[in-house]
Amino acid sequence: MNIVENIVGEICKIVLPINEEIFLGNQKSSIAICTLSSMKLLNEISNSSLMSEIALVGRLLSENKGIDSLIRYVISRKNIKTILICGKDTTGHRSGHSLLKLYENGIDYNGKIIDSFSPGPVLTITKSEIQIFQKQIIIVNEIGKTDILEIKHLVNSLLKT
Repeated sequence: MNIVENIVGEICKIVLPINEEIFLGNQKSSIAICTLSSMKLLNEISNSSLMSEIALVGRLLSENKGIDSLIRYVISRKNIKTILICGKDTTGHRSGHSLLKLYENGIDYNGKIIDSFSPGPVLTITKSEIQIFQKQIIIVNEIGKTDILEIKHLVNSLLKT
């Protein structure tokens, strides 16, 4: 990162403080939900009956550190087999897009997510961790969906498969 990116990042931490938010549900479930930047949807799901059906719900705001954290968390939880990505993608960072590209294409020799349009899609995780992630889970791409009733229907469909 250059100096300007570091300064902007520090300003964002002060102006828009966002806590690490992962809400745990049924630890026997194999489904995780990622709401990307849709914090309202994250709160709706975390306070709904869906929590008894899913392992966890969380958000993803960055195309680098956020994805690094998500991958490490998921591969440490072998029961998670499906990630439902929903909500609005982050403007600019496009973390959802980058996660999909990582899942499809992996990283290059510099750790950059191949074919990502995000401004800084460089990861610190290893190719080995990415391969474990790719083999362990299936991503269900529902980026843009923010209606909790639609999300519940999708989860119910996934539970039947």
